[in-house]
Amino acid sequence: MPEIDLDGLSLKELKQLQKQVAKAISTFEDRKKKEALAALEAKAAEMGFSLSDLTTGKGGKISAPKYQNPDDPTQTWTGRGRKPGWFAQALERGTSPEEMLIS
Repeated sequence: MPEIDLDGLSLKELKQLQKQVAKAISTFEDRKKKEALAALEAKAAEMGFSLSDLTTGKGGKISAPKYQNPDDPTQTWTGRGRKPGWFAQALERGTSPEEMLIS
């Protein structure tokens, strides 16, 4: 991996790099989750079940996350229940809910 001279970058460039790294981490995690899900679905099918047969309980389906923390993409929220602290803080800073939607 090429080494980056962080001391030579401006604040604007550092912040842009930070955003790019956060996005790269998020997409990496998404790819790994999809791989894990595919492996689990295959194992469940091998045993004669669908993954939803094994994961859906009395409460019904699990809601997918709808919002993502712009500062830490690993933090998500479904939009149901109590607002997480990061969501409320982002709103106070002027970030709109639409800007935090997961695309």
